[in-house]
Amino acid sequence: MLRPELSASYKELSEDVEQVSENPTDEREEEMGVDEDTSSAILPDSELGTSAPSLRFSKTCLKNVFSVILLFIYLLLMAVAVFLVYQTISDFREKLKHPVMSVSYKEVSLYDAPGIAFYPGKARLLSCKHHYYDHILPLINPGQPGDIECTTQRINYTDPFTNQTMKYALVVQGPRDVKKKELVFLQFHLNGTDQDFSAIDYLLFSSFQEFVNSPEKAEFMKDCESSYSSWKFSGGFRTWVKMSLVKTKEEDGRETVEFKQETSVVNYIDRRTKLRNDQLFFVVFEWKDPFIQTVQDIITANPWNTIALLCGIFLALFKAADFAKLSVKWMIKIRKRHLKRRSQVMNHIS
Repeated sequence: MLRPELSASYKELSEDVEQVSENPTDEREEEMGVDEDTSSAILPDSELGTSAPSLRFSKTCLKNVFSVILLFIYLLLMAVAVFLVYQTISDFREKLKHPVMSVSYKEVSLYDAPGIAFYPGKARLLSCKHHYYDHILPLINPGQPGDIECTTQRINYTDPFTNQTMKYALVVQGPRDVKKKELVFLQFHLNGTDQDFSAIDYLLFSSFQEFVNSPEKAEFMKDCESSYSSWKFSGGFRTWVKMSLVKTKEEDGRETVEFKQETSVVNYIDRRTKLRNDQLFFVVFEWKDPFIQTVQDIITANPWNTIALLCGIFLALFKAADFAKLSVKWMIKIRKRHLKRRSQVMNHIS
């Protein structure tokens, strides 16, 4: 009784297993059919969505055009920067070649007493006095020897230009105190001359004390005559000379001294009773103002400003070049990405 029942149940179990083994293929076929259905259902949606890549492409194209415009702008800025570098270097070289003259003034209360070298020839010094505050006492005995209150020295030396003729010079110490308006008043007398015009030559040099301390006074005077200009004052007049000192600094560091003069001439009224054939010379020396003028050439080109400007320009150049390189890389990357998406869309459509 049990065997027939077992055999029947065994048959039923075997039939169930066979059905289960056959079901997977059916399920796979059903899943593939579902996939085909879904793919057939999705395909029209992808065809309908082709407008989205076109919008993406237009945006990418605008970005590329904008990047190209920016690239050209930065190239233009680089060209301007290069021109500025060239112009800056050219201006710096021009300023080095053409320095600007600078004039400065230094106020002093006492000058170093200048030396006044007279070449009187046959004329004779009658009097020499220091006065203050532009006040000169009236002449008592014009044409007669008076007091010589100035420091004077006489010297003979050969002419520096001919080296043959001897020259006689009377060197007088000039005024010092510019605040008190110190002046030196000198009177010369010439007893007679066969010339149509009578005048006495003189020259100014910077320091009377240097002349006194010089061991070779003849050579010192020769150097002064070679370096300084000489002037004249005429007989029968009172010549008032107002001096100003100008110092010039040379490029090699040397300093030269030059005198500038303003002269005024007043006629002398001779009240002597007897007619005479002689000539009287009157001359006054005074400082014009308490300012020493200093002239020097200044190079206005500042190398530090030029270096700073060049550094800024080169930094802008490097930044512009870096931006241009990144822009090109970005454009290439966008192009590759666009081509990749386009190939993916085409593959998906196919």
